[in-house]
Amino acid sequence: MMLRDEIQRTIRVAIALASMLGFIFLTACAEETPPLTPTPVLSPVEVTQMPLPTPTVKPSPTPEPTPTAVIDRGYFGRQQMVWNQLRARGVADEAVLAAMETVPRHEFVPDKYLDQAYADHPLPIGYGQTISQPFIVAWMTELLQLERGDKVLEIGTGSAYQAAVLAEVTDQVYTMEIIEELEKSAEERLKRLGYTQVKVKHADGYYGWEEYAPYDAIIVTCAPDHIPQPLIQQLKDDGRLVIPVGPPGGYQSLWLITKQGDQVLTRNLGGVRFVPLTGER
Repeated sequence: MMLRDEIQRTIRVAIALASMLGFIFLTACAEETPPLTPTPVLSPVEVTQMPLPTPTVKPSPTPEPTPTAVIDRGYFGRQQMVWNQLRARGVADEAVLAAMETVPRHEFVPDKYLDQAYADHPLPIGYGQTISQPFIVAWMTELLQLERGDKVLEIGTGSAYQAAVLAEVTDQVYTMEIIEELEKSAEERLKRLGYTQVKVKHADGYYGWEEYAPYDAIIVTCAPDHIPQPLIQQLKDDGRLVIPVGPPGGYQSLWLITKQGDQVLTRNLGGVRFVPLTGER
């Protein structure tokens, strides 16, 4: 009987201790766990009323104008002319070849001869005058041995093609034409094509252009029957004169004349055919 009472007392003590421990444990958890903060939920009205960022609109750049293609209708003609007529015959001065490849020869011939602008022969330009064969233009220019900055005088402007070629090699070009109509049209053509550095004069080329003498080189593109002494006098020392000489309609020779002090050295380069030098003398 006593044993049973002892067991029941022990059970009651154990239950009491367990109840106390459970209470202590719950109290500790309640103190250490922070209360949960409810997450606010926006209503649909609140969501739709939230301001949206205003996008920054950058102005579109102004488009660059599309360049207009410029068609050079003489480009391939000049290419073939330089290779087939000039290089193939021995013209080797690269500055001269570049000039012949640059100057638009078709701008210097009458419209009815445009299809022959780069052909291997001279062409009439009116008033009994011609634009010389491309090879002759290149060969005579090469004989002058021009360098950039040299001063050169041309006698016989004609269409101004030779003057334009000279202007591609040096920047001091003077040219004379005795036929006033040709002189005016040549001057206009040179300005239109951008060769504004070329000075053109209507005068008798036999007497040269003393105002700008002396010259490093003089080229004559029409044939007198003798060598004009005023041109020799207007050459610098070591200056070169390239000139065809011979009677009109007869045999003419191309001469290279070099002035060395009081001496004049001459060299006959062979037969050519040019229109005659005209003038009063």
